[in-house]
Amino acid sequence: MIIVVAACSQYSSRPGAITFHNIAARYNAYFMAEQNMADAEFEMRKGYKENYNQLLPILLPMDSVLAQAVKPKLLDAIKKASIVAEKHQNSKWIDNSYILLGKARLYLGQWADGLEALRYVYANGRDDDDKNNALILLMRAYIEHKDYSNALGVAEYLSQQPLNKTSQRDFYLTKAYLHQQNGEYLTAVAILEETFPLLKKSTETARIHFAAAQMYDRLGQYALANRHYKSVNKNKPSYDLGFYSSMNSLQNEVVLNPERDLTNVGFDKMLKDRKNDDLKDHVFFTMGLLAEHKKQIPEAVSYLQKAAAASKGNMQQKAYTYLQLARIEYESLENFEMSKAYYDSALAILPQEAPEYRLVADRKRALDNFVTQYTVVSTEDSLQRLAKMNPAALDNKIDGIIEAKEKKRLEEEEKARKAQIAAQNASLQQGGGNPLVTGGERRWELYDPALVSKGKIDFKRAWGNRPLEDDWRRSSRPLRTLAGNNAASGTDSTGVAQTQQENTGLKKGTPEWDQVHALLKKDVPLSDTAFAVSQKKKEDALYNLGKIYRFDLKESHRAIAAFERVLSEYPKTQYKDEIYYLLFLSNEENTAQKESWKSKLLSEYPTSTYARLVNKSTDTGGTSGNATKEYEAAYKLYADGDYTKALEDIEKNLPSYKGSSMEDKFALLRVFLIGKVRGKEAYGQAITEFMRLYPTSIYLPRLKEMQEFNSLSMGKR
Repeated sequence: MIIVVAACSQYSSRPGAITFHNIAARYNAYFMAEQNMADAEFEMRKGYKENYNQLLPILLPMDSVLAQAVKPKLLDAIKKASIVAEKHQNSKWIDNSYILLGKARLYLGQWADGLEALRYVYANGRDDDDKNNALILLMRAYIEHKDYSNALGVAEYLSQQPLNKTSQRDFYLTKAYLHQQNGEYLTAVAILEETFPLLKKSTETARIHFAAAQMYDRLGQYALANRHYKSVNKNKPSYDLGFYSSMNSLQNEVVLNPERDLTNVGFDKMLKDRKNDDLKDHVFFTMGLLAEHKKQIPEAVSYLQKAAAASKGNMQQKAYTYLQLARIEYESLENFEMSKAYYDSALAILPQEAPEYRLVADRKRALDNFVTQYTVVSTEDSLQRLAKMNPAALDNKIDGIIEAKEKKRLEEEEKARKAQIAAQNASLQQGGGNPLVTGGERRWELYDPALVSKGKIDFKRAWGNRPLEDDWRRSSRPLRTLAGNNAASGTDSTGVAQTQQENTGLKKGTPEWDQVHALLKKDVPLSDTAFAVSQKKKEDALYNLGKIYRFDLKESHRAIAAFERVLSEYPKTQYKDEIYYLLFLSNEENTAQKESWKSKLLSEYPTSTYARLVNKSTDTGGTSGNATKEYEAAYKLYADGDYTKALEDIEKNLPSYKGSSMEDKFALLRVFLIGKVRGKEAYGQAITEFMRLYPTSIYLPRLKEMQEFNSLSMGKR
């Protein structure tokens, strides 16, 4: 027995011992580990939810969150693979076990341990094929960590190695995945074209064809994209994959043949197919995109609204529909309030982990501020036009506004009354139930974020900001003014039919009419003082609009128009030097205009901060290291009490660091030094200037406190 056991030692190089451990490792520990890994990958593949609105990754991402559902299987795979390393050292399966162990750890998010196992195989492996397979997996791990330089290094090495057919297929797919994730779509599809002959017919092959077609779409190669979309259906796709492939193929046919009518391309057939009931939203969405592509904006909006209405539980698709509607309302229709409402709705249902979430949130915040400023400009424009009318024309204009709003209100109440009666009749025919949710297809409006947002806007426009209280619309309440655009002449909406019979609207010449007329007229800036206040509001709002266009919405051409309008309408504006500077920045593509605004700034405001900024140094002094040293030198002068010299150095160096992370830090020290050298008034001006120049600085809260303290001290003096 001792001799037999010794002969079968894992450290023995005897043929019998090696054969024994090869069999024991392969058909015991490694077999079970491999089965656990296969089961885990199958479950993760089933659990992965494809987003067909986004570019499909060529390889499924190694997601540790997705792996939590199969964590026991992965841990058992690690345990079994470790047995081979511990008890079968002379087995030829030890390299395979380390690769499997490394892959399991990568799936679980244990990157350091996973990379170490794969590097061990590369350094100590006995079989070249196993070493190559470990490197392919290592390359994929680098891609998942967005370490593209290391991934490219591994790819360069592997490209020089002789690979067997399976390894070559995996290497090509991983390298294509690398270039896809790095945004190099042309390289990625070129590699995939070499890979497809190595792939067998399968759902995974169909998926890769779809990813290749999407990349061709992004490259504008629609005919090549369609070739791969058609290949999807030849490779056993899932139903959804086949549907989206057919959908995108039809979309490309319309793009390639602009004369084709959307109604006879094939979308109607897809809408009639009962199997596509839960996918109708995407059909309408695609039709909306194509209508917009054909410059048919009203049709595009109609299709997209149908897509939103057809979404049944697919909140992600609904969010994308709202985003498209928001963009069209903003860019094509310039209906900014509706655009904001759609952004609000999209943000309410878009998952926070979605790649667009942060961009949408930023856009929504920018539009919130934008709509506020735009409303001020529109309102003051309208009021100022009214103020310039003669008294009789003004009275007639206000009476016309009241008549139009009364007519619209009565029409809307009549429409609401008929809709409620129709809904009640439908409910009675079906045996009762809530008329707002009967019929299967209708949704209660409070479940639709877009309708809720629109309702809030309409309510605020008509009634303003109301406190939460009962019976706020009673006729005994004083009527509100309509400086914000609309008259407050609503009635209680309960008992619509009865109200319609009793209320036929305001009558001209009655006290109620005269009261509404007086309240509307009160908003018109008829006195010089009121007109000046209105002008100031409009000037500030236009200036703020220009900054929002420039910095938040990244629309330089609109920013230029807004700033030039300020200069045209308010030649003596307090923002003149800053607007010159912002026009200098906004004319990136127009060198002549850029130099013109620079010249104006330097000639009219040669000592301003903005003049120093446009004259910033172009030498190599703007590096991070030099900036830190120069800041520390200036701060030492400040700490030593040599304020004048420190201020001279700061004002000389500040323009050199425009756009760097140190800029606002230099500017903050400059504010302190101005307070020491030039007195409190200059100090207050420097604080205000800082707040205008650096609205997103982390030092802004501190500056606001300093401003309040300076104002108090100036008041006491």
